[in-house]
Amino acid sequence: MSIKHTVRHGAAALALVLTGCNEADSEAAHGADSAILEDGPEAVITELGADDIPEGARAAALEAVPGMQFAGAERKERGGMVFYDVEGTRADGSEVELDMLVEDGVFRVVEIQRDLAWADVPAPARAVAEAAPDMFAPVRVIESVQEDGAVIYELFREGQPGEPAAEVKLADGKAEMLTERWAY
Repeated sequence: MSIKHTVRHGAAALALVLTGCNEADSEAAHGADSAILEDGPEAVITELGADDIPEGARAAALEAVPGMQFAGAERKERGGMVFYDVEGTRADGSEVELDMLVEDGVFRVVEIQRDLAWADVPAPARAVAEAAPDMFAPVRVIESVQEDGAVIYELFREGQPGEPAAEVKLADGKAEMLTERWAY
């Protein structure tokens, strides 16, 4: 557990005591029925131009998306892992982002992403999200296809463009609201 994590939860516990709430009341208010995710771990981000993308990342991207034209990338260090978000366009001109994990110097594509209109999200994923008691109207949706074929829909709300406020997983036709932020 990080110091930031400990401090954040310690401060939350103190706030509960000072306001007369108990931890059970807090969990009920923000528990499993909540669509809203806690903030994710902070990342150290380095912007890279298209020419600065490592060769291993380029090769992994071209294997996953043949003909990809590179626009740039971000190198992220978060939670003890190193990621690259490689952005560009497919051969047909549509935008694509590949999230890669670096393990022992090897680049592995862990998700392929694209922006999607809320109306174009499959019905089971929309239904489970809309049923959450504190759900909001997404202003941006990112569809993230995982290595195993599951799809994570990252839902962003107004005024919070930095990370998704909620996420829905769709696998084998079954949708579920995630109660913890997806690793990638």
